[in-house]
Amino acid sequence: MEQQRSVTADGEVLTRRRFFEGLAAFGGVSLVMAGMDALGFGFSSAQAAPPSLTGGAKGTKVVILGAGLAGMTAAYELTKAGYACQILEARAFAGGRCQTARKGFQHTDLIGHSQTCDFDDGLYINHGPWRIPYHHRSTLHYTKLFGVPLESFVNDNDAAYVYFEKGSGPLAGKPIRKGQIAADARGHAAELIAKVASKGDLDAALSPADRDKFVAYMINEGRLSPKDLAYTGTDGRGFAVHPGAGVDPGPGKPSVPYSFKDVLDSNAWRVLSSVAGYEQQRTMLQPIGGMDQIAKGFEKQVGSMIRYSTSVEKVKQSPTGVTVSFRDAAGKVGEIQADYCVCTIPISVLKNIDLDVSAPFKAAMSGVSYAPVNKIGLQMKRRFWEEDHFIYGGHIYNDMPGIGTITLPSTGWQGQKGVLLGYYAFGGEAVKVSMKTPAERAAFAVAAGQKVFPEYADSFETAFSFSWHLAKENLGGWAEWNEAGRRDAYPVLCQPDGRLYLAGEHLSYLGGWQAGAIESAWQQIGKLHARVQQA
Repeated sequence: MEQQRSVTADGEVLTRRRFFEGLAAFGGVSLVMAGMDALGFGFSSAQAAPPSLTGGAKGTKVVILGAGLAGMTAAYELTKAGYACQILEARAFAGGRCQTARKGFQHTDLIGHSQTCDFDDGLYINHGPWRIPYHHRSTLHYTKLFGVPLESFVNDNDAAYVYFEKGSGPLAGKPIRKGQIAADARGHAAELIAKVASKGDLDAALSPADRDKFVAYMINEGRLSPKDLAYTGTDGRGFAVHPGAGVDPGPGKPSVPYSFKDVLDSNAWRVLSSVAGYEQQRTMLQPIGGMDQIAKGFEKQVGSMIRYSTSVEKVKQSPTGVTVSFRDAAGKVGEIQADYCVCTIPISVLKNIDLDVSAPFKAAMSGVSYAPVNKIGLQMKRRFWEEDHFIYGGHIYNDMPGIGTITLPSTGWQGQKGVLLGYYAFGGEAVKVSMKTPAERAAFAVAAGQKVFPEYADSFETAFSFSWHLAKENLGGWAEWNEAGRRDAYPVLCQPDGRLYLAGEHLSYLGGWQAGAIESAWQQIGKLHARVQQA
């Protein structure tokens, strides 16, 4: 339990993630970097390649718990160096949280809700990780190495809608193009600043020459009239009547901007920032065919080492080795012995396993909590967002409780059908929605989307939902460290306890990202290998 957590004005718990997102919205990436640096956090993928494990493995055996990306990374790199590795995986497939739901994918949550995905062939939803920043070089190292082709993920789209119910004025509760809000908010703001600057009110900060340049910049930034510095709209926000061939419609008719008051009252400006967040660029990357293609790439390399549907029940250590007790899908128990153990099981799950570790290490495991996270994929019989609204990818930002974000697919352009992300929510609202049955979750998501798109309900065909806090192999979407946990518990868990090494996104400052899992594994196998060489 977090003892002291900051709370925003609207009552939302202010986690580090939320804090940095707020910095990004207010001051762009430079402010985020400054804030993260001031608090001692790394802000990018720190490693581009795995450690060099030279010197030989000396016949060392390593048992690896979990066939997620951290576990398979450890197995792949250690095996290349000559180590004998065995992986125990509780699921019937590899990848950990790197999952994609497509036809035939099955899941039963802790409440007992069973689902079998029945999307059409070729359609899918990435209900785990779903996008890759350009600077997560560790993830991209393996996509290139294993030949996993990538495509663009549209993470921001000016054509997409913003829908805020809690604002006021004529724009509240109305789908509005993000590009229109962006043009009008920045245009009106630039007009105010330019008029102040042109009157000499900034002379204390700027020389006359600098002032003229600054006003010119504001004219360019806000698309202002050079004559009277007025903002009256811009073709970038779209047309009321689109230009075309011939005389009619000819040049078209420009759209009329919203008033500055209406823009501010709507609350829609909250989605805007002059610079994209460092881990949330406007264009990102995704594997073609689903995020699980990365897991499959690893599996081709280390699949023969994986024992599937095998749950770890006990880890026992001695001065010379490690013994792991397990139970398979048929209920048969067994043991495996090794010289060392690399454990990538989420701490939320590891706490419930009989673990032979020191008291300080065990106490440190209580220093982290895990985020409730929901996702749902909705298959639509036609891609109305493209056909009727001309939106190709991007998010529908909104303030509807339990929805978080609606996201339109960045693949399968102009196909007949498509799967969109109907909600992506965290925290208490995610818990509330996860208590619903799968059919109720789908109905909840469709009702919300109907407020934005009138075609939503009529186009809906089938759904697949996933609640990570209800997945017994995870018990949460990702680790969330508070200040005390990072200071006191995190350093303890980053070091081995006897012959046990922990790895995963939870032991990185890239929480919730695949790069965090991969680089954590790199660091831990580097420590293990150095120890073997010294021995």
